Amino acid sequence: MEFPISITVLCIAYGVVFIGAVLQGSLGFGLGTFAVPLLVLLNPILVPGPLLFLAFFLAILIYRREKAAVKTQDLKWGIMGRFLGTVAGALLLVIVPSEYFPPMVGLFVLLSLLFLSSGYRVRLTPRNLISVGTLSGLMGTTAAIGGPPLAMLYYDQKGPRIRGTLSGIFIFGTISALIALTFLGRFGRDEMIISLSLLPAILFGFVVSRHSAAFLDRGYIRPTILTVSGIAALITIIEHFV
Repeated sequence: MEFPISITVLCIAYGVVFIGAVLQGSLGFGLGTFAVPLLVLLNPILVPGPLLFLAFFLAILIYRREKAAVKTQDLKWGIMGRFLGTVAGALLLVIVPSEYFPPMVGLFVLLSLLFLSSGYRVRLTPRNLISVGTLSGLMGTTAAIGGPPLAMLYYDQKGPRIRGTLSGIFIFGTISALIALTFLGRFGRDEMIISLSLLPAILFGFVVSRHSAAFLDRGYIRPTILTVSGIAALITIIEHFV
């Protein structure tokens, strides 16, 4: 049986997934933000199925590590918003050409960063969590960048709560997406083989993230969230026009 991708591509993908796992294990998001543009260039089969499968396991690991800091109410409202956003995003993809969404999402993230830099903060309330969760689901469905909106809502919270809450919401999101991909025939035997082959990179990245998360929690997590979100937005916009 022939392996779905070359060994060279697999090795490079290992490195990309590892770095993404360290990033997400440290911030609560970042695997898709960092890895999607690179993995698509390596081989389109790596996205979205295998990456979502890996993100599912990483989210479980992070949630288990940080669950003591998670508030159940946050998960309830965030998951509700994520579901609404996923449905809305799917409907928009049917109506509007998908190539219009990445630059729009990138522009929104940049505007959000300017908003945060102004000193104004969005209160962490059920209504705002549903709204931002909906936006996260919409952005995740249309442009594979769903982490920054939620991360910016939790901008003033401590690292464990950010990582744990986002991971709990992402667990739901990835399950829903994988089920949909399976029914659409886009997550089958080849994608599963690739996913299992890359799983050690997720586990290794998660272990390393214990140390990087502890470092960022000393006061660096906020500027790092802004930096990663900003880079993701710029990449998304540039990719559309290049």
